[in-house]
Amino acid sequence: MSGMAQRRVTGTEEERAAAIDAAAAALTKGELVVIPTDTVYGIAADAFDRDAVAALLAAKGRGREMPPPVLVADPETLDALAVRVPEWARSLAEEFWPGPLTLVCHQQASLQWDLGETRGTVAVRVPDDGVARALLERTGPLAVSSANKTGLPAALDADAAEEMLGADVSVIVDSGPVDGGEASTIIDATHYRPRLLRLGALDLDRINAVLSAFDVRIEPEGSEA
Repeated sequence: MSGMAQRRVTGTEEERAAAIDAAAAALTKGELVVIPTDTVYGIAADAFDRDAVAALLAAKGRGREMPPPVLVADPETLDALAVRVPEWARSLAEEFWPGPLTLVCHQQASLQWDLGETRGTVAVRVPDDGVARALLERTGPLAVSSANKTGLPAALDADAAEEMLGADVSVIVDSGPVDGGEASTIIDATHYRPRLLRLGALDLDRINAVLSAFDVRIEPEGSEA
């Protein structure tokens, strides 16, 4: 993609609506956009457009072995994307969505998408950001990865995202600096017991408080208990 990305701020209701309109239109055309989330800024593509997802990975300098997670607007969407979700994982989603928790689940076999080498899984999250969720309500599931070149720090504002990815995206939605600044915690929910894949903004004490009702827990080093 060549040219300069259009920058859209969200300071007023009118600007917010226009920014969401512009981002949704670009995504529908298979283009990439930068959006705010509750953790870091993200680069987004239509999850069901394999060429757009491939462009997202290329923009970040990633290969297919690092598929992007999928953001959705509400927790109820989980069952449209995943199967065999353990009850403890549902409780985590109920407690922490919207929020900085990503659940890796077995994906629905009927999904017509290509996120990369997922080995039959999908990483799902509901972001705690009003602009992101309003966009997701318009577009459906989006493949979203942190807005940075691989190996560089994740963008915490639109300026940093534009510096790294401005040539690769059509629209940058600028909602100011993100409050979070730390990536989501990732839990593997493809087995009977939970496994920690990445410790992020959501700490293990809060996770284990929910898991205690199911007689499972996650140890700090990520081993199963």
